[in-house]
Amino acid sequence: MSHRTDPSTDPRADLGAGSPAASPRRSPTPDPPIALSQRAHDRVGARRTDQAWLDQVWADPDTRVLPMSGSRFPVARNDVPSPGTASAALAWVRPDAAPPGRRVFLGLQHDRAHFAVLVEESEVGPAPQDWVGFRDVGPELSADDAGLLVHAVALAEWHRAHRFCPRCGNPLESRQEGHVLECTGCGRPQFPRADPAVIMLVTDETGERALLGRQPTWPEGRYSTLAGFVDPGESLEQAVVREVAEEAGVEVGDVRYFGNQPWPFPASLMVGFFARARTHDIEVDGDEISHARWFSRAEIAAEAGAGTLLLPGGISISRSLVEAWYGGPLPGSW
Repeated sequence: MSHRTDPSTDPRADLGAGSPAASPRRSPTPDPPIALSQRAHDRVGARRTDQAWLDQVWADPDTRVLPMSGSRFPVARNDVPSPGTASAALAWVRPDAAPPGRRVFLGLQHDRAHFAVLVEESEVGPAPQDWVGFRDVGPELSADDAGLLVHAVALAEWHRAHRFCPRCGNPLESRQEGHVLECTGCGRPQFPRADPAVIMLVTDETGERALLGRQPTWPEGRYSTLAGFVDPGESLEQAVVREVAEEAGVEVGDVRYFGNQPWPFPASLMVGFFARARTHDIEVDGDEISHARWFSRAEIAAEAGAGTLLLPGGISISRSLVEAWYGGPLPGSW
């Protein structure tokens, strides 16, 4: 991810497992569901300025609140989940049991209001053992919980990083139930932003080989799709072409949209693509990508099965991209 890569925020670094499967000569199709993009809650944006209504639903004992310290939150584990149920759940509390803090309205889900309460880390101290981060529990949550959590974590990260007005330097105050920050000096409002980033699976002309790369900080054998942030004044497709050339030295064309995924570290929108290579020689930049190579499906099955290749999995869109080309769940895991 050129010029802004941080391994701690890279969506390719949070992956899980799959079971072996392969399908020969299958063209890339967006069949697999993309994690974090499946279940939407009703954000009820028009209600964020209706203080009387917000106070009314906050007083409703049926409302659910997620306490947050930084980007950590409490969870409840299900040690013996039944088929089709999640192995972990967010530990929502009633409003009267929520700690004091900055109230953030998330929206309605199944006709029930959901909030997060952002508590200063200095006031909480070390989080209890049942408080975790998104990466610790994301793949174990239901789609309902995961959708609300992405919203909450993104806002928590934004509030933590934006304390002062970029125009005059005065403190910012929360408005519209956590979705606007207003300057106490010049009155200028600040809104949450999402940084678009492209993430792409490059294949050769036949579609039989896929290009995967690895970052210098990754453990030996770990490979994933290429990715990068969109430059100002650049289209998404232009970003795909530029990033592949910068990171791997490969020229691509025939860029096709696959799908997208919110990624709240700190505020990215990952937009997935397939791209067809026009050249095959690889020349990595040596900075963000230390090594890249072409993989056939047979090589992926053999090397991942032997444990020498670690592939995307879990909740990253990179898994969905590779699985769509591979033809089924990926063997091996991170």
